[in-house]
Amino acid sequence: MQIATTGLVLRQVKVGEADQILTLLTPDRGIVSASAKGSLRLKNKLFSSCGLFCYSEFTLTIGRSSNFVDNAAVKKVFHGLGRTVEGMSLAVYLAEAATVLAPEPPEAAQLLRLTLNTLYMISEGKRPLRQLKAIYEMRAMCLAGYMPHILACDTCGRYDGMDFYLDTAGGSLLCADCAAKAGRSPNLDPGALYALRHICLADDGKLFNFTLTDASTRRLDAVCERYLLANLDHGLKSLDFLKTVLE
Repeated sequence: MQIATTGLVLRQVKVGEADQILTLLTPDRGIVSASAKGSLRLKNKLFSSCGLFCYSEFTLTIGRSSNFVDNAAVKKVFHGLGRTVEGMSLAVYLAEAATVLAPEPPEAAQLLRLTLNTLYMISEGKRPLRQLKAIYEMRAMCLAGYMPHILACDTCGRYDGMDFYLDTAGGSLLCADCAAKAGRSPNLDPGALYALRHICLADDGKLFNFTLTDASTRRLDAVCERYLLANLDHGLKSLDFLKTVLE
């Protein structure tokens, strides 16, 4: 069966001299693995459209045990990703997270849009990398059905005016007073809590439209990372390297 779809190349695995297996994030089929024969040859028709983080229009043959790329045409290339080690490392981390989440339609289309928008922001240097990392982590969890309880303290109902604690395992929110009674220390200051609510609730067009101090960004980053890992239930190899290069 032959199909036409758009897809973002999340991963490449070289096979032999010039072939590769691509991991694609598509809006209508989720994660698809497909063989792109000869695509590593410079003069091959697939060369320019099957690179890492290329967003392309694909014609695929879907087989019983294997899939194949028949044709591909580039829609978007994020040239700025390779400008820094930090930016490329973050892009690789987001790609691994998307692959592990392996969403089905219609969530696949939403995660694809989020991934493309985040890659654009990284490529163009529109926001600090830690902020983009946190946005992607928490928004991806929300799209997967794991939105935490972020509106008010689960115990007393307080919603602002102090630091708060987000339980990254259970997703519950406690104000500083209730957190202290539970033997927990706040991990969100007011700025980070505002940003967390924005990430979870904002429309796609306004998702990236906020600024934070460096201190609040670091708190937000730590909470979103722990929340993602707690819900994935295992680590991500690319995160280990990212932590060595991200300031």
